[in-house]
Amino acid sequence: MDNMTILLVEDNPDDELLALRALKKSSVPNQVVVVRDGQEALDYVFGTGKYQDRDVRALPKVVFLDLQLPKLNGIEVLRSIRGDERTKRIPVVLLTSSDEIQDMVDCYESGANSYINKPVDFNEFVDQVRLLGQYWLGVNRTPALY
Repeated sequence: MDNMTILLVEDNPDDELLALRALKKSSVPNQVVVVRDGQEALDYVFGTGKYQDRDVRALPKVVFLDLQLPKLNGIEVLRSIRGDERTKRIPVVLLTSSDEIQDMVDCYESGANSYINKPVDFNEFVDQVRLLGQYWLGVNRTPALY
């Protein structure tokens, strides 16, 4: 099953809009599923809650994960994804405004594939997300995730 869905986990509506715009500009023809808190992210990935009817074999191609989220933070989400045999190989990119060294260390120790600081400048943010989309969806290769 070749799924090219991007899971965007972002609670800030402005950052969500910018990320969606940037992905659209990158001409990567992927479906983007947006969830707005950590619990909803896990519900989507594992097919629980309001996503209980989702085909869980169709895992996201990549997860763009904010660190500071309601309900469960990004590190908790990352650890849950890495802790399950079915999902442990999904690429997870932290896309966060935190530049705290300890946050970065915690994310990498928990299995993050990448840690990116969200730029404050609109154009830089758009460029960064566009490049992330092109790399993780066009250049990077992953084994079958199921």
